Amino acid sequence: MAFILFAVCGFLGGILGGMGMGGGTALIPLLTIFCGVQQNVAQGLNLLSFLPMSLFALTVHAKNGLLVKDKIWWIVLPALVFSVLGSLCAAFLPARALRSGFGVFLIVLSFTRFAAARKMQLKKQRSD
Repeated sequence: MAFILFAVCGFLGGILGGMGMGGGTALIPLLTIFCGVQQNVAQGLNLLSFLPMSLFALTVHAKNGLLVKDKIWWIVLPALVFSVLGSLCAAFLPARALRSGFGVFLIVLSFTRFAAARKMQLKKQRSD
């Protein structure tokens, strides 16, 4: 039964990530709230899951001709390095610090998304 719950949470996190929300924004709360996974394990898993998901996304974008290939390594290499480093940090930081940091991240993310949506709305109103 636990396997099914983990599979459903992974599927939901992947769907939301594929829709542009950011898989970790959904996956970490799904794992911690519904599966009882510790915060540091959930964040480490999220960062490690970034690697195959990003490889798949890069492959799809490359097939569709959407990559500027001469500059791709300026994004890929730091993403790989910081994903691995973040996973290692998540393994050693206390769960309380990770929960607090992730909560602050979600609050800041919501404000920035709200501000971007508001800016687009105002821009649209001015053009009408």
